[in-house]
Amino acid sequence: MSEAYKKAGVDIEAGNEAVRRIKGHAASTFRPEVLTGLGGFGGLFRLAADKYEDPVLVSGTDGVGTKLKLAFAMDKHDTIGIDCVAMCVNDIVVQGAEPLFFLDYLAVGKLVPEKAEAIVAGVAEGCRQAGCALIGGETAEMPDMYGEGEYDIAGFAVGVVDRKKLIDGSCIAPGDAVIGLASNGVHSNGYSLVRKLIREHGFGLADKPAELGGATVGEVLLAPTRIYVKPVLGLMDQFDLKGLVHVTGGGFIENIPRVLPEGTGVEIAPGTWPVPPVFTWLERLGNLTRHDLFTTFNMGIGMVLIVPEEQAEAVIRKAGELGEGAWRIGRVTEGNQTVRFAGDPA
Repeated sequence: MSEAYKKAGVDIEAGNEAVRRIKGHAASTFRPEVLTGLGGFGGLFRLAADKYEDPVLVSGTDGVGTKLKLAFAMDKHDTIGIDCVAMCVNDIVVQGAEPLFFLDYLAVGKLVPEKAEAIVAGVAEGCRQAGCALIGGETAEMPDMYGEGEYDIAGFAVGVVDRKKLIDGSCIAPGDAVIGLASNGVHSNGYSLVRKLIREHGFGLADKPAELGGATVGEVLLAPTRIYVKPVLGLMDQFDLKGLVHVTGGGFIENIPRVLPEGTGVEIAPGTWPVPPVFTWLERLGNLTRHDLFTTFNMGIGMVLIVPEEQAEAVIRKAGELGEGAWRIGRVTEGNQTVRFAGDPA
């Protein structure tokens, strides 16, 4: 060990200890295609190309954003890795791709092996939920870059889909049904506004506002992002999913148009699904408009499915069997690739 490097703030032995702690969590996610364990310069994953006629690799990368500030404040780090995985794999499953493997990047000011293990245990749990393998990553100790107890985490996922099964929204047409799958609360977007509102109104993370039904502010806001991979892949096997939307930053208003072909729009019918209390609480705190809410938050819908009208009820039933809350929340109309709400002026 370099004593000079340690005096500069980088503890190589702590890094080695963190890797030892992490290896078991990563191994619990391995699929048969994984060819190496952790510790090499690169993770090896065999693409079983004979399973596909024309395989297309789909990739996604993302982080968790300022939700991390809540994890720091609560000193709770075992779920933030789930958020990191969710933000990546949900983005690639909407193309119809099965996530294959994941890599994470964890940057800390001072490496504490136990904390690093908790964070990566969350990453591994997210990978298990998504059915993908955690095959590598990087843990960087960078003194002076982060405040005491702070860190950042980002991830990268790769999936595969047969080209003929790609979901790109091109077949969406007026009359199709819009179905929403339940979110787990705020997920991982809008936290700069959330933190501003609770700060301005003097709420602590241990407080229990009446609107939150006995839960603390911290418990509700740190709930991990839902991972929709397995139910979406299950629905793909049986139904014609014309378009899928991961409702992240930008909410309904900015994300749904990303899959709409020219000449179409979407009409959303508020009141057709249960909005979690956290959103009505935030609406009251910030005196937020509907436009504020639906361009910042998921409003209780983490994934949107666009399907033929004649399949809608069967999709909703099957989603329920797969453990997802699902509701018909709107319809595709003629339009200019925008979202409007039922009852609004045309």
